[in-house]
Amino acid sequence: MPTPSLEESTANVSVEQAGIWDAETIADVAATTFPLACPSDASQEDIAAFIDETLSAERFSEYLTDPTRIVLKATVGGEIVGYLMAIDAEPADPAVREAVTALPTTEISKLYVLPGKHGTGVAAALMAAIVDHARATGCRGLWLGVNQQNSRARRFYAKNEFEVVGTRTFQVGSRTHHDYVMQRTL
Repeated sequence: MPTPSLEESTANVSVEQAGIWDAETIADVAATTFPLACPSDASQEDIAAFIDETLSAERFSEYLTDPTRIVLKATVGGEIVGYLMAIDAEPADPAVREAVTALPTTEISKLYVLPGKHGTGVAAALMAAIVDHARATGCRGLWLGVNQQNSRARRFYAKNEFEVVGTRTFQVGSRTHHDYVMQRTL
């Protein structure tokens, strides 16, 4: 599925599709932000293992060349301050497949913003860009998984018209966590 041009500005935030040259910087943002979204009972060892296995520069290089993935970077003053990774494919997890009804769909796999940029419109700009992408590619909805204990993220998603439609489990290292599956119909 071809990806349309994804550029959007909100105040001083610019959002565009990331390139392979951004892999290392996005991996650094991921390593900083992922631990902040983890529940308090997640061990540092499990978080570090997840970052090494899933959020390394090498993995982002793979994601950036995968035709089913969209990686958007948000910049302020030329500095990457957040990113969003989405997947243009039907859910693989049977529990998610049962819960998500707005098909075809795009999964928001990751949406993270550096702590000093929370509340500045970065996440909203990333969200607006992926909504535009989903609509342009004919999707009827977006879905995501969010840890049940992450109330800040859940509030943001609810404010952006996502509703809880189910649950799933999410593995971080040796520990299984519980997510809400949230969906937005377009």
